[in-house]
Amino acid sequence: MSSQQRGVTIWFTGLSGAGKTTINDALTKELRDRNLKLEVLDGDIVRTNLTKGLGFSKEDRDENVRRIGFVSNLLTRNGVIVLVAAISPYRAIREEVRDRIGDFVEVYVSAPVEVCEQRDVKGLYAKARSGEIKQFTGISDPYEPPSNPEVNCETHKETLQESVNKVIAKLEEMGYLPASVVA
Repeated sequence: MSSQQRGVTIWFTGLSGAGKTTINDALTKELRDRNLKLEVLDGDIVRTNLTKGLGFSKEDRDENVRRIGFVSNLLTRNGVIVLVAAISPYRAIREEVRDRIGDFVEVYVSAPVEVCEQRDVKGLYAKARSGEIKQFTGISDPYEPPSNPEVNCETHKETLQESVNKVIAKLEEMGYLPASVVA
């Protein structure tokens, strides 16, 4: 492992069911295979530990993202690659976190809401449509897509490996990863 590994926060944003965690998990495996220092901050796991007690109002969602960003910044500046998978629906707070961290790669995991609903294993969209879940992103709450993400993974049009390869190619291009040697 290079002692000069550059820290970077890779921030996956998108609707519930778009594929953030799936791409994050596959990318994590590839980066671990390269013996890189990394940490994963998954939105669901963070909510049960770091941001317990926060609800889903705009203010609470922003605070959730701010806290994830704070931890990401600490790790990033210490040479760790941080992978964040969080819906983070509001553009302004993602930009605030980007500005604070600096070494930040935004990955927009995009898929139409209909596709996300079809993939919904937890039945969250059905509960949101029936009114059982209030303030559900993409149904009763807004999602603001990134205006200029470094990577756009269109999971309804590409394979998981294609999405992972896009992220790796961008990280190599930006100098966060040494270019892999293709056999």
